[in-house]
Amino acid sequence: MGAADVQGLIEALIQQQLSKDQVALLERFLANVEQPGQCLRLIEEAGRPPCPHCGCRRSHRCGQASGLQRYRCVLCRRSFNAVTGTPLARLRMRDKWLQYLQCLIESTPVRSAASRVAVAKSTSFRWRHRFIAALLRAPRPQLSGIVEADETYHLESQKGSRHLNRPPRKRGGKASRRGISSELDCILAARDRNRQTCDFVTGRGPVSAGQLMKHLKPVLAPDVLLVTDAAKAYQAFAKQAGITHEAINGRAGIRARGALHIQGVNGWHSRFKTWLRRFNGVASRYLANYTGWLRVLDAAELTAPCQWLHIAVASD
Repeated sequence: MGAADVQGLIEALIQQQLSKDQVALLERFLANVEQPGQCLRLIEEAGRPPCPHCGCRRSHRCGQASGLQRYRCVLCRRSFNAVTGTPLARLRMRDKWLQYLQCLIESTPVRSAASRVAVAKSTSFRWRHRFIAALLRAPRPQLSGIVEADETYHLESQKGSRHLNRPPRKRGGKASRRGISSELDCILAARDRNRQTCDFVTGRGPVSAGQLMKHLKPVLAPDVLLVTDAAKAYQAFAKQAGITHEAINGRAGIRARGALHIQGVNGWHSRFKTWLRRFNGVASRYLANYTGWLRVLDAAELTAPCQWLHIAVASD
């Protein structure tokens, strides 16, 4: 097709006054046309990675396979490419990766994403968690200044498991006991006033001071002011870690004391629970992927598929 033919096609499309759905369909088609080479180019632009087998940074070119440059390590003599050793290793159909990453940016459910990208439902599910796992390899931000921390709870789920260690619940069901128990997964979130957020799935039941030391202490700057509710675990953690701590007693009706409150982190919890409903229940073993997925979306720093891919294949 020549330039004149393309111009004629564009004029015909303009005259038709396409609907929003038709425009979206056309955009997806055009994106699919240009993506095969674009995806490979973006992977190569991440630079030559160190050897994933021994960590040596000295390597030389060693042919190509499936469109990607391969390298051979000078030290251990094993070969690799830019995605070897990453969660994206051995994933096929790279020409559809960028289109699928757009589905992740739009929080598209598994079946809808599979239909849109023209892959199997099982492939869509596998890609979702492989890409999210690759994205979450990036180091967590360091929280500073006033840091709010609080936890929320999600009913434990064994969705997709072949062997349950408890009687099945119909459509998710409810916990058999009131209050916080071992039937609930604990989701800890910490957020500073620069909107930097860290999230952790700490386990089942109430959060403990030991879990706070393991998860929360590494992401806090030494001079932070930690603001939490009045739970004793936070008081014990702050004393043990040597961190300045202020507690807000919500049960007494106190929501804020001047600039001290935990409304920012509670807002993140609310957004997470609302966002999670579109997936109709998620298994506990994947919960950390979903909290990390929303954290990336909520930060609004990675807004294009090419940015997601660059982070996913970047060296540690």
